[in-house]
Amino acid sequence: MGEITATMVKALRDKTDAPMMECKKALTEANGEISKAEEILRVKLGSKAGKTSSRITAEGVISISVFQKKASMVEINCETDFVAKNEEFINFSKNISRIVVESESDSIQEINQKEINGTQVETLRKGLIGKIGENISIRRATFVKSEGTFYSYTHGSKIGVLVDLSIENEELGKDIAMHIAAMKPKAIKTSDVDPKLIDIERRVATEKASESGKPPEIMEKMVDGAINKFLKEVSLYGQVFVKSDDNKMTIQNLLEKNNASVNYFAIFVVGEGLEKKNENFADEVAATTAASKAN
Repeated sequence: MGEITATMVKALRDKTDAPMMECKKALTEANGEISKAEEILRVKLGSKAGKTSSRITAEGVISISVFQKKASMVEINCETDFVAKNEEFINFSKNISRIVVESESDSIQEINQKEINGTQVETLRKGLIGKIGENISIRRATFVKSEGTFYSYTHGSKIGVLVDLSIENEELGKDIAMHIAAMKPKAIKTSDVDPKLIDIERRVATEKASESGKPPEIMEKMVDGAINKFLKEVSLYGQVFVKSDDNKMTIQNLLEKNNASVNYFAIFVVGEGLEKKNENFADEVAATTAASKAN
């Protein structure tokens, strides 16, 4: 096992909010593997560990384009929130989502080769970088064709959701999209949840059950109960609808009530999984002012 460095400890602490010493112990036990160490902390400290693992840090916007049975969603990143609100940056983002629909391709390499008003996207991107003074990147894109009807929702410009609903019902479609933005499910149904996620939860639940001192048959039920709870929490159909009056109606109940189903959904959150350098407000103002003067 290699040395457990301060950088590794800090990285784990940033993901979990766990105490420094607990992070170091977990890394030692995990032979330096951060993902395994995070799992160990979840067993020891409960749900607190990992609560900031999805903390959103990078800046940018989500842009969505829908044209009949075709739709796209893109994430364009920049360095500061100032640039994320810049009109030229926003227009660039909208143009990229439109190109994805028109070309029916979500390959970043292919997008960069397309043209907007006779100028290649990559050339426009570099020109925008030079003008604004910040790095700008097309991080990801998705293109889909619907079996039913597309509905979308953007929360500000930071969260974007696309939903393919089996029927035409704008109110229902918007409600489902808004729910997904709020609750961020991992899959439509429990059967669609990634087996790797289930395996991780099962290992954590098994470790917790083994520490309870209960008989094996009780521990088995504890593990099964934890997994069932997890599956309901991360599957769209199993989640309680955010606008439910009695806090009991699930998305599945809501869809059945309307004789509808969800064929597909996608959610993008700006900066998901990325890390932003720490700058305070004054620094951002100074940097933006300096960049504008330079131009």
